[in-house]
Amino acid sequence: MADSDSDDYWVQEPELAPNDPMRNFMPTSFGKTSKEANIAAQIEQTRRKVEIPQKEIKEKKAASDSDSNSDSDDDDDDSESDEEDEAARFPVSHEVVFTTHDRAVTSIALDPAGARMLTGSLDGTIKFHDFSSMTPTTLRAFKSVDPWGSNKSGSTDSHPIQHIEFSRHSGGAFLCVTAHPQAKIMSRDGDVLTEFVKGDMYLRDMNHTKGHVGEVTTGTWHPTDQNFCITAGSDSTLRIWDVNNKRSQKEVIVFKSKAPGCAGRTRMTAVAWGAPPSGGAPVIVSAALDGSLVMYSGNGPFSRPAAEIRDAHKADTWTGGIDISSDGRMVVTRGGDGLIKLWDTRKFKQPLVKVEHPSTSDRYPMSNIKYSPDSSSIIAGSASGHLHILNPGNLRPEHVTPITPGVPLIVVDWHERLNQIITGSANSETHVLYNPEKSHRGALEVMSRAPKVRHIDDDPSAIMDQSSGISGDAIVAPGALGGTKRGGVTASGKSRDPMRPQMQTITPFMRSQPDAKHISENIPLSKMLHEDPREALLKYADAAKKDPMFTNAWAKTQPVTQYAETSDGEGGEGPDRKRVKR
Repeated sequence: MADSDSDDYWVQEPELAPNDPMRNFMPTSFGKTSKEANIAAQIEQTRRKVEIPQKEIKEKKAASDSDSNSDSDDDDDDSESDEEDEAARFPVSHEVVFTTHDRAVTSIALDPAGARMLTGSLDGTIKFHDFSSMTPTTLRAFKSVDPWGSNKSGSTDSHPIQHIEFSRHSGGAFLCVTAHPQAKIMSRDGDVLTEFVKGDMYLRDMNHTKGHVGEVTTGTWHPTDQNFCITAGSDSTLRIWDVNNKRSQKEVIVFKSKAPGCAGRTRMTAVAWGAPPSGGAPVIVSAALDGSLVMYSGNGPFSRPAAEIRDAHKADTWTGGIDISSDGRMVVTRGGDGLIKLWDTRKFKQPLVKVEHPSTSDRYPMSNIKYSPDSSSIIAGSASGHLHILNPGNLRPEHVTPITPGVPLIVVDWHERLNQIITGSANSETHVLYNPEKSHRGALEVMSRAPKVRHIDDDPSAIMDQSSGISGDAIVAPGALGGTKRGGVTASGKSRDPMRPQMQTITPFMRSQPDAKHISENIPLSKMLHEDPREALLKYADAAKKDPMFTNAWAKTQPVTQYAETSDGEGGEGPDRKRVKR
């Protein structure tokens, strides 16, 4: 070091060889250093290591031209190359998995922009996922909402989520259908905007009811007008609603079943509202539990269907999947009888094509089937956990890939703007399939970000309530939670303090039913509640005759009771007789 009087200083540095291992522990620069993420490696980690199923290759060989008599080796090479080309056509090469539910995922919805994904489950909750705020290490929902968990009456009832769907023209609201007679319109943040009214269950004629009187099974939006939606119920009706009027439906469509022994009523299991063909009106197609398939014109009248097919699927099997092509001409249905059928709305009498397909609607009625955005393919799940991509003309599988092997694949969806396929399985997993070359944003955008450094506050099981966004060490004033948490107990009555004993739940019956012994001892004449009034009075008839209480003063002077007699002038008969005043 130089002298203290001098302004120049020099620091002696250790002299290390270029290949000295100690150089790995020495800083190369001052200040905060940033670590660049390897985006390509992150995307490569999400690649699905799944081989092409041999069954698909065999089906492709059977569907090939019959005049292929060339060398077998050349045929094998050509078929394998064709399989690889077809697999590259669909966005299924990579996947991102979300495990945010506790039970089976029964419904999936994405807004038109593809920025927000909602998932519904049998656990009665809707999970909100925002692709713009997630990273490869924070694949979780930022909000959890129970549509029936915040009633004004304080009820803690919860119903499984049957169907959720964003409006086709606006991402500000979505339709929420639960196992309840009332459907709801909710905002993209989970607030209830409209709760449709429940009908009068004592009215026999469904045309006079203002809402569903039974459980709502599913619903969908109008293809062109964002102010209207339609719901299907177990009361044998389809109801068209105006989202601005929750007091009554706009139109009620009553389906009269012709099946024997059902009194003209059945359960509507699925409904689809298709876009209008060129120069035509929108089309409403619905399936019923008695196996019927009915079609209505979207503009009415709805007194009778425009076309009806009896025994379209096997009766008493749940046809949960139905969809209409983008041009509104083709309809595909997936029944509980293990068949997928293709119909033409212009000749709505017999199916054009039908193929066998394992059904899951016996256990999960929400099982669906979907057209691709351009109607060039049809996707559906299966009981074996495979995703089937079918040809829309002959319903033959173009690509089959396992998603959750051995676990039923319940719901599927193909987003138009993202070009990504989203699936929901019975093991509570949500898979987002994409292709880095063909997909846009969504899961690809999530995997293109640098991973977030894990912190203890990021562990929901440690000190973070992810659904409420409250940290365990945060200071919460009494009453600041707005009634979502009462006192020191949860909604079920259990204490949040693990050392505090659980308090006995006081039910309304316990509060209003005192002890019978206490009533008989402390309340006078309480035994008379269980006696016949006539017998109780006749019990004192003999005692009243022997010892009268009120007429005892005239017992000797007037032993026989005398009644007043009217005079001759007062006893005249006729309508003009006046009443004697006494």
